[in-house]
Amino acid sequence: MEPTTRTETLDIEGMTCASCAAFVEKSLTRTPGVQRAVVNFATEKATVDYLPAQATPATLKQAVVMAGYGVTERAPDTSAADRQAEIDQQKALAYQKLKRRFWVATALAIVIMPLSMLMLWPALMARVNMQWLNYGLLLLTLPVLLYSGREFYTSAWNGFKHRAANMDTLIAVGTGAAFLYSLAATVVPGWFMRRGIMPEVYYDTTATIIALILLGKVLELRAKTQTSAAIKALMGLQAKTARVVRPGGQEVDVPIEQVQLNDIIVVRPGEKVATDGIIEAGHSAVDEAMLTGESLPVEKKEGDPVFGATLNKTGSFRFRVTKVGADTMLSQIVKLVEDAQGSRAPIQRLADKVSAIFVPTVVVIAILTFVLWFDLAPVEARLPLALVNFVAVLIIACPCALGLATPTAIMVSTGKGAEHGVLIRNAEALEKAYQVNTVLLDKTGTITRGEPAVTDFSPADGQDASQLLQAVAAVERQSEHPLAEAVVRFADARHTPLVAASGFRAVEGKGAQATVNGQPVLIGNLRLLEEAGISLPPAVRRQAEALLAQAKTVLYVAVAGQAAGVIGVADTVRDTSRAAIQRLQALGIEVVMMTGDNPQTATQVAAQVGIKRYFAEVLPQDKAGKVKELQAEGRTVAMVGDGINDAPALAQADIGLAMGGGTDVAMEAAGITLMRSDLQGVVTAIDLSRQTIRTIKQNLFFAFIYNTLGIPVAAGLLYPVFGWLLSPMLAAAAMALSSVSVLTNSLRLRGFTPVKS
Repeated sequence: MEPTTRTETLDIEGMTCASCAAFVEKSLTRTPGVQRAVVNFATEKATVDYLPAQATPATLKQAVVMAGYGVTERAPDTSAADRQAEIDQQKALAYQKLKRRFWVATALAIVIMPLSMLMLWPALMARVNMQWLNYGLLLLTLPVLLYSGREFYTSAWNGFKHRAANMDTLIAVGTGAAFLYSLAATVVPGWFMRRGIMPEVYYDTTATIIALILLGKVLELRAKTQTSAAIKALMGLQAKTARVVRPGGQEVDVPIEQVQLNDIIVVRPGEKVATDGIIEAGHSAVDEAMLTGESLPVEKKEGDPVFGATLNKTGSFRFRVTKVGADTMLSQIVKLVEDAQGSRAPIQRLADKVSAIFVPTVVVIAILTFVLWFDLAPVEARLPLALVNFVAVLIIACPCALGLATPTAIMVSTGKGAEHGVLIRNAEALEKAYQVNTVLLDKTGTITRGEPAVTDFSPADGQDASQLLQAVAAVERQSEHPLAEAVVRFADARHTPLVAASGFRAVEGKGAQATVNGQPVLIGNLRLLEEAGISLPPAVRRQAEALLAQAKTVLYVAVAGQAAGVIGVADTVRDTSRAAIQRLQALGIEVVMMTGDNPQTATQVAAQVGIKRYFAEVLPQDKAGKVKELQAEGRTVAMVGDGINDAPALAQADIGLAMGGGTDVAMEAAGITLMRSDLQGVVTAIDLSRQTIRTIKQNLFFAFIYNTLGIPVAAGLLYPVFGWLLSPMLAAAAMALSSVSVLTNSLRLRGFTPVKS
């Protein structure tokens, strides 16, 4: 028996770049007992699978601390809403602190910059003592380094202690080199002058670079808070109070936290449903758009489930509480979205590999840049030029944009999917959906409604249709058979008046009989009528044969010993199925149907919805085999199903999509859950995945091309031809803007709207 693993989610403090996330992940992975660790820089969370016998939450925290970072402690019974509120408060405090550091650096840089430019005006320089000016600039720059930029140097030192380099290493080395050179030129200017070098200082470079990088981080943190807007929106849906019925019938409003299992709660028109439960009295129409994305209210009656945070529209009802707290549907959705946002897409592996070797490579390039400029530049300018280009290479190469490219897009898209009733289990499922070229649909409950419905009601010649329907409905109201329920729904939809039936008797395997308005009425299969000695007129027989040719179930009706008509019953196609399938086909995806029905029924349904390829008479245990058959053809298969017998096929498929009206087993086996029983959700999931992966590729392109082009320019390769050199300050501005551009590109996904078929 394999040991059971547990999963722990840690909120990490102090990460400033993707490389920091890599440090933490490496430290956790090396911890004994840890099976898998994923650290997401964008969400600042670590998801760790570990063996409880070898590791504990305390040892995981210790591993993070050993890497030089912290873990935010949270009470184990903290609700999702309280946890999110605490996170928001901490982020708000961090944002305010970061802004203070930025404004201090900016204010001092605004003073340092013009003072450093005095050398451009000889008339002013003649009146200023150069050495005293340099000391003044030194005093102004020190707060920028020690307060505004302190975290860069602390992070770089932590990396050095762990024999690793990160983005802060580049910033710290670059600005530190400029500052130390300036400090030497200020304290011992004679040493430089004796060697024919003007003791120039670069305090303006140091201060301005730190200010610009902090500006990028302020904008980045501001944008990152917007990527988690979906989580906050979901949290905000929860009701704050509930009207609980106490013993004796008294109704009392209590905070939602005090609601307990089996409490009876009253919901009036216009109120939110407090938590999950089952209606015990009353009926209403409930707006479940926050769960399913469906704008039309759903009719609810006694025995139907209701879910917390949905909105009661018309009537009032009472329901018994079946789930509270973290077990409710809303909490499960929030947890699923959080987990998906913290997961890593396979496409991110490329960025991870590049980031792992990027910083050391950049340091080597920067050193080579310094050496070459020092060797080849004119003697009087070689040290300043070597230093400036050395700093520019280090600053412009910071791989922050690379680390943000994938997780920010994943965060936005998974949240957006939840808004539209598409729950994505993890980033891998999102990427797999992008690769799909074949969608395999289980017919029953997916393409069709999964329940019988009356499609044809054909009275015999001389029969009054309304009176016949009254008699049929009167008999079927006393039956519990699914076909009887279909007939009753058909009659109710036509507002058929109620009449009484007496002497009801169910005839097993054949139908039912009763007396209505003094006349015996039989409803059932052909054997029921034949055993009663009732023959079919030619017209009724032709009607029945036409329905059977369409693969429909036929119910025969007899009144007073005479055949009175036939009723056609079938599992009807959902209203949106054909349009959704056409939309999938328009996206270049082949749609294949699978059913346990006979080929005749399969042909009829496939023709109705425009499917050309289908598998008929597929036994439940053979469904996964059909998925393998398609995969053997080189296809990337998405399986869509809703039942327990679909679970193996959902697991076998490259990506499984479970209908929300289906079973928990099916949803557990699927990578994506559609909260609404509608194939439009499949279109939404695939369309969202394509837009997301396209955005990620754009982000990665921008990050790669930026560094690929930026480093040679910063190293001065264009100087011999065009005389161009990149100022370290411009390099810092470009580096900051690159991260913001990646975030902005990801945030465009917030405008995603499903394409309506």
